[in-house]
Amino acid sequence: MLQYIAKRLLFMAPLLVGITIICFAVMHLAPGSPTDLQTQMNPRASAEAQERLRAMYDLDKPLYHQYWIWVKKLAVLDLGQSFSTDHRPVADKILERLPITILLNVLSLILILAIAIPIGVLSAVHQNSLFDKLTSVLVFVGFATPTFWLALLLMILFGVQLGWLPISGIRSLNYEYLPAVAAFWDLIKHLILPVMLSAFGGLAGLSRYMRSNMLEVIRQDYITTARAKGLSERAVIYKHALRNALLPVITILGLSIPGLIGGSVIFETIFAIPGMGQLFYMSVMARDYPVVMGILFIGAVLTLLGNLVADVSYAVADPRIRVS
Repeated sequence: MLQYIAKRLLFMAPLLVGITIICFAVMHLAPGSPTDLQTQMNPRASAEAQERLRAMYDLDKPLYHQYWIWVKKLAVLDLGQSFSTDHRPVADKILERLPITILLNVLSLILILAIAIPIGVLSAVHQNSLFDKLTSVLVFVGFATPTFWLALLLMILFGVQLGWLPISGIRSLNYEYLPAVAAFWDLIKHLILPVMLSAFGGLAGLSRYMRSNMLEVIRQDYITTARAKGLSERAVIYKHALRNALLPVITILGLSIPGLIGGSVIFETIFAIPGMGQLFYMSVMARDYPVVMGILFIGAVLTLLGNLVADVSYAVADPRIRVS
């Protein structure tokens, strides 16, 4: 197992280099330049001033030279400085927003697992029942409903008309002056809508995956043998069938790790949550290349680690596919 993990880690290095090259090239192919926002809206900015800005940001150099400069900084764990007016280190801007994004996505992932797995198991065990048909309809509705549209409707209902939940930010303006219990409740109220909507799309897909795999497993011969031995239906389903049915779910969970960043762009932008998703969106619009590359690099690392975690979890869950 350790040899297998070591080989996978070595293979990740050239793959990561290829991903960063593609991201770097595609990012520079996008129209616009980081200097446009600082010069085009300023009538006093001359062509010489724009060229000086390009030279300061190394944008006057060939693309391969710019990439080499970025790689040399990355080798010493330096993601560079932002092109925005604050010129802050990229690592600092990412680290201050990372906890919020992780909190949102971990909560939504827990909610997805707590609801989707029981729904999938019950739908498979009671196939073609009223519960199965009802959940199938709800799942297809969940697939077809645009999440951003549903978010706007819920914001209007619970935030504007009923006034039950806040619709922006992660804390109220008077958060620092609230007692501990009131501050905690204020945070919970701000998280309810983003977490529920973030879990909505994943809930529909994961429950269907769980149902289809559970149906396949309970038709296997060893399940029939377990029932013939006189085991209770609960033991057959939850002790013997569920473990093998969870294998595809393990893959999905491993591949969902990069979603801790990428999947938050829509929700953090709609709800004005100061997380990684909002930072990525603002950086793309501002052509802030160092911040964009820093976030994309972290996403690429998480994607590769997610694949590795999924493979190792497969081997742990199913002894038949363990690597000696």
